[in-house]
Amino acid sequence: MFIRCAFFKGTIIQGKDTEFHAHWQNNLVPLWRTFPNLLELRVMCEVESDDPRNPFPLVMAMEFASREDIKEALDSPARWESKEVSKKLFEMFDGSVIHTVFNAVQFDPIVKY
Repeated sequence: MFIRCAFFKGTIIQGKDTEFHAHWQNNLVPLWRTFPNLLELRVMCEVESDDPRNPFPLVMAMEFASREDIKEALDSPARWESKEVSKKLFEMFDGSVIHTVFNAVQFDPIVKY
């Protein structure tokens, strides 16, 4: 299993929090959900951090079965449309976006009664 993440490192421009979050929820999530081969979409908003000098107000994670599936998703029309729609999001954000692909292994918790 592979997870491609977009880490939004920086800060949302003061006074733009509501608009920023509404934009990705209303405009980007519908596009991201149409990426081919997508198994799961998860969007996370930072609540707290042990490193306040390096905030990540938004992290988006997409799960795929293979790296080939990621390549197909990145070559898709939905991805190119989402890049265009993201431009408005970047107008409300002071920072950078880092994309990283992880090889993920899932472990279920051990439940003790």
